Amino acid sequence: MRNYIFLLFSLLFLLANVQANPGKLISYKLIHSYSIPELDSIWKSKKIKKFMANINNPLDVFEVFYETTWYDGTPVEASGIFFLPREKGKEFPMICYHHGTQVQKERKIMFMGEQAICTAFAASGYMVAFPDYIGLGDGEKTHLYLHIETEAAAAIDLLRAVKELIVKEDAKQSKFLFLTGYSQGGHATLATLKVMQEKYPNEFKVTAAAPMSGAYDLGGVQSEVMFKPYTHPGYLPYLLYSYQEVYKCFNDPNCSFKSPYAEALPSLFDGKHTMADINKVMPVVPKDALKDEFVKAYADNDKFPFKLALAANSVHDWKPETPVMLCYCKADEQVSYKNAIVTAAAMKEKGAKNIKLCHSGRRFGHKTCATFSSAYTKMYFDSFLKGSKTGRKGPILNRMALSLYKLKVKK
Repeated sequence: MRNYIFLLFSLLFLLANVQANPGKLISYKLIHSYSIPELDSIWKSKKIKKFMANINNPLDVFEVFYETTWYDGTPVEASGIFFLPREKGKEFPMICYHHGTQVQKERKIMFMGEQAICTAFAASGYMVAFPDYIGLGDGEKTHLYLHIETEAAAAIDLLRAVKELIVKEDAKQSKFLFLTGYSQGGHATLATLKVMQEKYPNEFKVTAAAPMSGAYDLGGVQSEVMFKPYTHPGYLPYLLYSYQEVYKCFNDPNCSFKSPYAEALPSLFDGKHTMADINKVMPVVPKDALKDEFVKAYADNDKFPFKLALAANSVHDWKPETPVMLCYCKADEQVSYKNAIVTAAAMKEKGAKNIKLCHSGRRFGHKTCATFSSAYTKMYFDSFLKGSKTGRKGPILNRMALSLYKLKVKK
């Protein structure tokens, strides 16, 4: 009997110690400090226009480790980056920036790509929380691609964790909270906004959101890319493997891929390969990698498990209470611009107010569109800091300068 009681207490102790503590700051470390002269030098070398991103303050860049929750509710460690502008006594607004699709787990902290966009936001006076997502960066587990719950958890818990960091670093956060992100990050932006509104309305008061070129309507307009030549067919197995982990969509352990794809693909999702590696293995038309019976069932059966998973993780058809601006480029070859159009229409039909569309560039493909969408997003966010309640396009001179600059930029 004594042994039984001991085992019972041991079990209770273990259960108590695996309880999730989402948002707990585990640790952080300073990676780099940017002075104003260093930022000015970078702006000149990269030919960054000051009207797109001013340099108003120096900033520190931290790597952050924190606790969040896996899809089954178990605790998991995640990582992210935090960009902290410096000016003693000043309160800075917060941006949560969600990055685009990554397959490689490892990431470095450097002035490149979307980290450069975050640095530009921070140099102009915004704190920026940049989640790696669960399973990427230096975090645990594997990444679940375009999965609402874990995308939102990574962002929400990083925002909780950096509150503690901000206090430790003797900084101050203002009342303004903005959400944005590009490509997958556009989807993650709306996922985070939706979860905040539905589950944490008293904890998070979002000022505005600006998702950019995201695949919001997964079961609708974005699903069309499966059935025609596509530049990034590797997105399909990423999605299938992720949803199989969560929803167990397939009895087939190969997720209905046919040979030779069933044998070639799994090893490429080890966190060490790139999307380019995966694209090379896939056929040009993504659905051609799947068994014929899968394709037929997907087309004919509205209750098909994969189709239900896509619907469950679509973020287009709901009513935000927050102002939203959807940025897109009509020439985008990776994410159909129709996602933005369909989402704006669906949200307005649900009764949402202050939903705007921003066409960031008619000629621009997916990569170039990110730069200009971010510039329009910054002007949109700035307008709230200047007193707007619904969001404005920004100063006319800046918009004119941006339009002229677009004419000089390649597709």
